[in-house]
Amino acid sequence: MPSPRTARATGPNLRERFDAMRNLAPFLRQIWQTSHTLTVASLGLRVVRALMPVVTLYIGKLIIDEAIRLVGLGLDFGSLGDAWRSGQLDTLLGLLALEFALAIVSDLLGRLVSYADALLSELFTNATSIRLMEHAAQLDLEDFEDPDLQDKLDRARRQTMGRMNLMSQLFGQVQDAITVVSFAAGLLVYAPWLIALLALALVPAFIGEAHFNALGYSLNFQWTPERRQLEYLRQMGASVETAKEVKIFNLHRFLIDRYRTLAEKFFLANRALARRRAFWGALLAALGTLGYYVAYGYIAWRTVRGDFSIGDLTFLAGSFLRLRQLLEGLLIGFSQVAGQALYLDDLFSFFEIEPEIASPADPVPVPRPITRGFVFENVGFRYPDAERWAVRHLDFELRAGEVLALVGENGAGKTTLVKLLARLYDPDEGRILLDGRDLREYDIDDLRANIGVIFQDFVRYHLTAGENIGVGRIEAMHDQGRIRAAAARAMADEVIESLPRGYDQMVGRRFKNSVDLSGGQWQKIAIARAYMRDAQVMILDEPTAALDARSEFEVFQRFKELSDNRTAVLISHRFSSVRMADRILVLDEGRLEASGTHEQLMAQGGRYAELFELQAAGYR
Repeated sequence: MPSPRTARATGPNLRERFDAMRNLAPFLRQIWQTSHTLTVASLGLRVVRALMPVVTLYIGKLIIDEAIRLVGLGLDFGSLGDAWRSGQLDTLLGLLALEFALAIVSDLLGRLVSYADALLSELFTNATSIRLMEHAAQLDLEDFEDPDLQDKLDRARRQTMGRMNLMSQLFGQVQDAITVVSFAAGLLVYAPWLIALLALALVPAFIGEAHFNALGYSLNFQWTPERRQLEYLRQMGASVETAKEVKIFNLHRFLIDRYRTLAEKFFLANRALARRRAFWGALLAALGTLGYYVAYGYIAWRTVRGDFSIGDLTFLAGSFLRLRQLLEGLLIGFSQVAGQALYLDDLFSFFEIEPEIASPADPVPVPRPITRGFVFENVGFRYPDAERWAVRHLDFELRAGEVLALVGENGAGKTTLVKLLARLYDPDEGRILLDGRDLREYDIDDLRANIGVIFQDFVRYHLTAGENIGVGRIEAMHDQGRIRAAAARAMADEVIESLPRGYDQMVGRRFKNSVDLSGGQWQKIAIARAYMRDAQVMILDEPTAALDARSEFEVFQRFKELSDNRTAVLISHRFSSVRMADRILVLDEGRLEASGTHEQLMAQGGRYAELFELQAAGYR
């Protein structure tokens, strides 16, 4: 089966383009749900405005006919005042005033439509962005580690910002269709076959536009990974987080050259498509122009013969010109709508992704307190498309109230084990029990609410210091007492109190008046985040890597003291810190190699003792 990139290299076929039109119904439903009032206002104003052109053009015809009639009367007025007082100009002036009023109303309607569309567009973008974030929050961690889904997410994110011109187009199509019907009704009275001629002349332009819209979508789809690379290079080359290393290693030339090379390829691909589109578009549009002038010549001939008045000539020529423009706009607009519906497929297909890890229909509440703990029964897990098992044949117990340490070299499976415990993944083999029940029987939100985890790659939120801690328990975000207590337990209180605005100080470098923190200071705040949760199970996955040995020991020592009646898991590369755990598990290449206390493992003389001695030698 071809990959998505290969499948899109030649563009969507005709069936795919028509299938994509199914996205318009849910798109319009979303617009309607965003604001009933603004949707009705935008459509209603457009319907009224749609009738204005034909009415204005017909009044123009009446003005010309009235002017010619007055000229034919041979009236001789000495001045404008005499003509005004004679009453002969009343009809002409009335028609001029009516046309002026229509022009003012049409302009006002246009501005009201733009106003309604701008408000609706902003509300729709906000609502869709929120829906995108909500749906992304429900997806599995595994999904975010899938490059194909990252491409889909990137395209979906773009569609939240870039599809509201489709709303204006769709509503504009409705307006233009009403105007076309009104003009066509007038032309049918005079020469019905002209409309058929015009439609046939415009079909080639429509087909060409539809073809190139599909090719444009294919190009954007095909280049999604490269566009993400361009965004990554742009961020790497001009980012606070990377500035030091870019300068030290003089990386800017490397990054710029790579960006320039990739951007040049994308530009050339776009230029080639734009050239073809311009050439064929001009050629096919010429056919529409030819059809217009054939009809224009026919109307002029009928006028010369006396079949039509000069006003009729003006009305018919103007109607036919506007009708040609409107029909061309409708056909091309329909093609563009079909093209944009392909982009909508990126958005709605993302919403259709269902998480595999979810709560059961009748979930069991997490026990409070946990009495027995966790049991891993022959647990195995392998990452998608990976040949090697991350962990396999894991059989061990994490007892309630126990402080358990995990040690092992990089890639041994320590973090994977923690993710399985927090049900960020489900095992591919075996099962994990909590107080005798499979983790999959519990409500997933309730389970995670009872587990506090700080990973080594914790997030540095560009928020206030207090909010950085408060995110550990959102519902207590404004509980200053709880935030300060969590900071004190993590020894982050001294760090925060040294900041100019204390707990209200913005931290990071992204915003003005923010204060950046050192790696160790960030880590203490992240650990306070875990204490903020006050969960039954606490997990520290190497969150102290930026701390010196003494600071880490103090943090872990306090963590052990504060973990009374809590189940806790510690992961660290420093063996001097984990020796305080009640029990230590030694992992090697995803398998459990040994377990016991520090003294027991040292007495066994296995891998743990070897690594401990190697590390201890470095401090002698």
